[in-house]
Amino acid sequence: MAAPYIKAAARDLKAYRDSKNYRQFPIGYSAADIAELRPMLQDYLTCGGNASENVDFFALNSYEWCDPQTYEASGYANLQSMAVNFPVPIFFSETGCNVPGPRLFDDQNAIFGPKMVNDWSGALIYEWIQEENNYGLVSYGPKVDPTVTGSDIEGGFTRKGTPLPVTPDFNNLKNIWATITPTGVAKSLYDTKSLSTRACPTSTAGGWLVDGNVRLPTLGESFTGGSYTPTASATGSVDPATKTGSAAPSSSSNPASNPATVNKELAGMSAGLLGVMLFFTVWL
Repeated sequence: MAAPYIKAAARDLKAYRDSKNYRQFPIGYSAADIAELRPMLQDYLTCGGNASENVDFFALNSYEWCDPQTYEASGYANLQSMAVNFPVPIFFSETGCNVPGPRLFDDQNAIFGPKMVNDWSGALIYEWIQEENNYGLVSYGPKVDPTVTGSDIEGGFTRKGTPLPVTPDFNNLKNIWATITPTGVAKSLYDTKSLSTRACPTSTAGGWLVDGNVRLPTLGESFTGGSYTPTASATGSVDPATKTGSAAPSSSSNPASNPATVNKELAGMSAGLLGVMLFFTVWL
């Protein structure tokens, strides 16, 4: 049930961007890969037909492909089926599972190959610097005692200096990128694609709790008791898109079929996601 707030945040950021006459940089969302919610979330954030409320891109932090793995067994075939003719660019904002290791990055062949390249806009490998989680591609020196402090040291790892490749992961990624030749989709061809305008998902008991194209909250509203109400510090709210005020809505503004509790998975998703992000990756 946090999803309407995600969509409202995108709406408000777009309104602020436009009120400042900034360039039309895309505003989108980077989501955790929660199988029970992801298909509905990506559809919900792009449904309803109102471009001022919908995200401009949808990104996914996915660690489904853990080498050695295949396209079908990894779950990427399922991810692809849900991305065909998606109405906005979709890409991997995190990928690169390191279990059991070493990482082979075979998923890059799928993402940039004929199975996925026409629907996915690339991937971001997690992550650049070596840290305690052992996902780094480079290090700036050996690990030091975590109690050691300094302007160049954080959490036991040096943060400045000459980057050194972490082997064999760095070279594995370098070598596989050297073998792939993604062609992408030219804008002139993309404009002719039959994009899929997604329907707003309906609620399901114990799962996705947002029922259709619900009204989005405005500034100062929280969801309690089955409806949007002003927070303790707010007696009303102002829609930044229209600059108009609104009083507390009635209980008919219920965005969920089961408002008694916030679904724990969606609550975890809301807490764990990167939030609405002001970046976009263009793959040429």
